[in-house]
Amino acid sequence: MKLNPFVKAGIGLSFALLWSCPTLAALTEAKNFGLEVKATAQSEDDRDLGTQKGGDVNGIGLDLRPWIYGESGAWSAYAMGQAVVSSDIIETDTLQQSADDTTEQSSNDDRKAKKNYLALREFWVGYSGFTPYPGEILKFGRQRLRNDDGQWRDTNIEALNWTFDTTLLKANVGAAERFSEYRTDLKELSPVDKDRQHFYADAAYQWTPGQWIGLRGHHTHDDGKLDYAEPGVASDQLDKRENGDLTWLGIEANSDAYNWRNTNTVNYWASITGMRGDRDKVNALNADGTRPTSAKRSDDLSGWATDIGVRLRLDPQWQVGAAYSRASAEYEQNGLQSNRSNWTGTQSRVHRFGEAFRGEMNNMQSMSLFGSWQLREDYDASLVYHKFWRVDGNKPVGSNGIDAVQNNTDDVTGAILSSTSLPLEDGKKDLGQEMDLVVTKYFKKGLLPAALSQSIDEPSALVRLRAGVFKPGDAYGSQVDSYMHRAFVDVVWKF
Repeated sequence: MKLNPFVKAGIGLSFALLWSCPTLAALTEAKNFGLEVKATAQSEDDRDLGTQKGGDVNGIGLDLRPWIYGESGAWSAYAMGQAVVSSDIIETDTLQQSADDTTEQSSNDDRKAKKNYLALREFWVGYSGFTPYPGEILKFGRQRLRNDDGQWRDTNIEALNWTFDTTLLKANVGAAERFSEYRTDLKELSPVDKDRQHFYADAAYQWTPGQWIGLRGHHTHDDGKLDYAEPGVASDQLDKRENGDLTWLGIEANSDAYNWRNTNTVNYWASITGMRGDRDKVNALNADGTRPTSAKRSDDLSGWATDIGVRLRLDPQWQVGAAYSRASAEYEQNGLQSNRSNWTGTQSRVHRFGEAFRGEMNNMQSMSLFGSWQLREDYDASLVYHKFWRVDGNKPVGSNGIDAVQNNTDDVTGAILSSTSLPLEDGKKDLGQEMDLVVTKYFKKGLLPAALSQSIDEPSALVRLRAGVFKPGDAYGSQVDSYMHRAFVDVVWKF
């Protein structure tokens, strides 16, 4: 199997980082290593809402994740690999984005996911000697960045990140840029990620027991070279068609609501974020195939978003709650989000905008009602109902879960000549509704080094069902299928 240069460099850097402390013997004074084995069965029907052939996934996959961790004094180092074999293109990783499979025709296979692949998930070196606090660490390398609500950061990316985590104050400062996916099948980055730098900072203060208030900021700088339209030259889905700078500033308050161990009778979270910036976009060729008058256009962007929720504990095991989110038409997230968190009050992280629909905070509002159950640390379950609308009925929305297309066909033969994303119906705001069910059985616990709290997805062995059924609304028109579903059964074991 031929590895691309970034994967080779990552393998070399992984070993270099692990041996970068004074001596190997010193590093291995305290060491940890292990293997996480994950088997995933996936059933998915009508991601394209019946607008094209295929769109279904039925198969199983095996995901092996060996990891090694060492520390000596204030220094630490960590690396995790990954080997996936499957019968179909299975999402064994909740950080995978369905949107990677675009609807445009392309002869470029450099970003087509394959059934089997090798990957490097993380490789970093850390130093925690700047302060005497145990929750402080500076990490350099490819690492898991995550914040509590998953709406700002939850991804593996190359970064320099400083974390300060104490009883009264939590803070993060860092810079990140994606240089490679470090997978043998994905040889190129998404056009959005090419030459895009992220700078971020956040701080939260516990002003009274169990009550937090915080500020968050994020800036993206993208000056990557644009691929302008050329007459007679076919466009490609990997062409970079836009760049620019965007800045997000937000304020949040919560009752430690994302900590599933808290026993508050009432939990809440609330956040509001403003976004401002500018963007250049490549203009398409004229209808007759000639160059446009201007190769690109520039736009000033501004938007805002809010997410609020409340959760009531009925007894030690049962909770019920409601949540509301709204994002203006021009608002968009920064690209590092997963939108997964413990917002239902259980140990399982649930997608905030539907396990099937997987909405994004972009021209969308949603209302969610849920009930959850947690039995000690052995079982948990969440049942969630979502309703989704567009804010502006004449503009598109972001979603990682729906891939509906509009086909251009030959008038004589009926053959499909090309496919583009299905435009939503003008003036129609109803995106649809969804029911989700997430149920987990945990088997055993194990103590992991504190520095790995962000890296290891699950702290114990488990069996989990994640399922969502989405019913499209009027905005998708009358020609699409009535339902789509996405369901996973994960079995995780640790050695």
